Amino acid sequence: MRFAKKRLRATAHTAVAVAMGAAALTALPTTASAAADGLSVQYRTSATGAGADQAEPWFKVKNTGTTSVQLSGVKVRYYFKADSAGATYRFACSWAVKGCANVTGTFGTLANPTATADRYLEVGFTSGAGSLAPGADTGDLQLRFFQSNWASLNQSDDYSFGASRTSYGDWTKVTAQLGGTLLWGEAPAGNGPTDPPTDPPTDPPAEGAALFDDFNYSGHTDPRISANGWNVRSNSGGPGVPGATWAPENVTFSTTGGNSIMNLETSTAGTAASTEQTEILTRATKFKNGTYAARVRFSDAPKYGPDGDRLVQTFFTINDLKAPMADDYAEYDFEYLPNGGWGEPANILYTTSWETYQPDPWVAVNQHTEARQSFSGWHDLVLTIDNSTIKYYIDGQLFGTHGAQYLPERPMSINFNQWLIDLAGQTSTTARAYDQQVDYVLHVKDQVLTPAQVTARLNAYRGAGTRFEDTVPGA
Repeated sequence: MRFAKKRLRATAHTAVAVAMGAAALTALPTTASAAADGLSVQYRTSATGAGADQAEPWFKVKNTGTTSVQLSGVKVRYYFKADSAGATYRFACSWAVKGCANVTGTFGTLANPTATADRYLEVGFTSGAGSLAPGADTGDLQLRFFQSNWASLNQSDDYSFGASRTSYGDWTKVTAQLGGTLLWGEAPAGNGPTDPPTDPPTDPPAEGAALFDDFNYSGHTDPRISANGWNVRSNSGGPGVPGATWAPENVTFSTTGGNSIMNLETSTAGTAASTEQTEILTRATKFKNGTYAARVRFSDAPKYGPDGDRLVQTFFTINDLKAPMADDYAEYDFEYLPNGGWGEPANILYTTSWETYQPDPWVAVNQHTEARQSFSGWHDLVLTIDNSTIKYYIDGQLFGTHGAQYLPERPMSINFNQWLIDLAGQTSTTARAYDQQVDYVLHVKDQVLTPAQVTARLNAYRGAGTRFEDTVPGA
């Protein structure tokens, strides 16, 4: 947010819980195929190193039968061992000959866990993927999945993983079925790929006016940043430490895991003059109802120096306050405080919907949902606004629902910033710095998407090699 002295908080307290349901699986069928139907699956991986933060099962599915196969009826399962009991996973398609928009990925839990498998990724296809003639294959399906917090994976105990499979070859440790009939591979002992996964496949959402940015820039002076409608802030003012500067040179870009990443660094040596905060925002205030999404990495610890500063790491939308308590003000925040602040002693995440406020004396009209726990790591953040409700999602799970009283009356900008509430949390004069990272941002105008549909839309952009798109009309 851009203006904050202290907050009025709602009494609701929401803890984020992510659970994966179990899918009961029956025994492996003894007959693998009907006479005219046949499938085979080739597999390879490039994520073979220990400690990789994502698995990369790549497939080619071939029709080895004598009749044409509709890909919408094909399911491929990759079996793995969860890295912890409560681990949750996210699927992504990097590239596919059939188009990432036509590829789905869902996760399930085995009814009969083994030493090398208790979960599976089920890969499917929408009707847009078409059919395979006899002898034809899908071409590359360059897929990946990762823990929702981007923690390192241990693939060595995964049933379907083949560390030496760096080029395509037949692989029977994945299964393929057509219309519920097993045609290829062998599931882990005591399990079979006959029941649906935990979550239903998600069709890509309909097209619509959208802003998408993969933040593929060379640096804060890259002319494409301005051309694409962004402003890297340098002007003085709140929020944060009075007298601090907003340093555009501390907004940098790099490539991690094949994706371009934006980094916002905020630093201080315990004085206002040494404090440098960071912000990037759209110049246009043209975004209102619809879906807002970003993948953001929050940090609990500094990149160097002593910890303890009262830091705010954000993703939000906002318009200007025309007068104290003006009723056409709007703001919708994800705000993470790794070291507390605003009267909180430790890490806390807020989602806040604003009706209005008065800066002096401070009066605020807003609704909060909060969770007092660490959110260090990567998180998928989704905000939806329709004509009746504001909803906030974190890692695919509903986090907060706010009422119609807080709906926006005017369009807004889209912002990311990282700033210090004050200098009282850590009084040392030793230099320190904190990072907040952003993978992408997406806004789809006037469409309320589910988190799964957001992922499908993201996969479609990345599958097509799209780095930036802005078709949202001006306000």
